[in-house]
Amino acid sequence: MIKNVGGIDRVARILAGIALIALAATEQVGLWGWIVGAVVLATGLFSFCGLYTLLGFNTCPLRTESKPAE
Repeated sequence: MIKNVGGIDRVARILAGIALIALAATEQVGLWGWIVGAVVLATGLFSFCGLYTLLGFNTCPLRTESKPAE
């Protein structure tokens, strides 16, 4: 699994997931809050989003590989 969720996106997903789960726990939202909250939280924790893969998105910073000196 290649990481495709980067810094700010990752933090936003974790916070949104926690918020949705908290709202569901206090019965402010229905069952969808638990489900969507868990999915969003998991994508933030694992830095991987399947939908991003399907759509070709990647919010991770580009890695530059250094070439060996010749």
